[in-house]
Amino acid sequence: MKQFALILVITASLFGCQNAPKEHEKEFFLPPATTYNYAEIDSVKLFYREAGDKTNPTIVLLHGYPSSSHSYRNLIPMLATHYHVIAPDNLGSGYSTHLDPGTTTYTFDVLADYTERLIDTLKIKNYVMYMQDFGAPVGYRMVMKNPKRIEALIIQNANAYLEGLTPKRQDFFRTAQTDTSQAKHDFLYSLTSKEAIINKQYLFDLDSTNINIQSPDAWTHDLAFLSSKKDREIQVQLFKDYNTNLIRYPKWQKMLRENQPKTLITWGKKDLKFNANGAKAYLKDLPNAELHLLDAGHFAAEEKTREIAKLILEFLSKNDIE
Repeated sequence: MKQFALILVITASLFGCQNAPKEHEKEFFLPPATTYNYAEIDSVKLFYREAGDKTNPTIVLLHGYPSSSHSYRNLIPMLATHYHVIAPDNLGSGYSTHLDPGTTTYTFDVLADYTERLIDTLKIKNYVMYMQDFGAPVGYRMVMKNPKRIEALIIQNANAYLEGLTPKRQDFFRTAQTDTSQAKHDFLYSLTSKEAIINKQYLFDLDSTNINIQSPDAWTHDLAFLSSKKDREIQVQLFKDYNTNLIRYPKWQKMLRENQPKTLITWGKKDLKFNANGAKAYLKDLPNAELHLLDAGHFAAEEKTREIAKLILEFLSKNDIE
């Protein structure tokens, strides 16, 4: 088993040193550089961030709404010290192609299909999957096709149980699918506005203890890719499709029970949208999962990057994924 004590200190600060045998000499340790890449699939270009030695096990980081792989800009170098890391942008998000929602209907089936084809294009056979928010419906669709391909799951505010959604939240997703009125559409569209992204997403579950931890770079980046009506309509279509995930929860849970993947749950317990009951519910089907409720909100990887990196490195090492 690898010894992570030193490397965790180094990756937390992205710079560190160790005493060398000779006086006044120091050996410096730095994380691998992140590269920024595109893969062309049919007429679409999918953007992905990549770092780390490709001969090491791969971790695939799946992002949520309203973000992109930018969510993991700080986590990637910490993990890449020991792992090969891939973080894609969903079709229609970030730097990936934004197909016109007037001619392409965006669903989680479509996002999962393109993401899986990206992984295949990169010739990655098996990998650890990290899921957050929208990352769960994308990721679980991929897992359902081939559960044995997944070496471990890392679940961060990625819901798969009704317990993680209040009745009001469940109703929101159901009516987003069933209510086809213009008024409902306009309401969903309003949720993609600048005010909503900042105050109803990133700052929604923060308080005086963590308000200064959340970088404005996060929402500034996201809003750059929600600047047009078409960009915003992409996310509206995904809101309308989200109830398909609630319908599939029982099948995902059955898959988890039957396959018992090695699972680490790192959940921001202050999350008001996907509450901590959703994290605890996993233990019904995965009694051996490792659960950590963090003093963070929905975007825990933004707030608790070092803590999550440490938990991941320790978890994978304990489970001999190295």
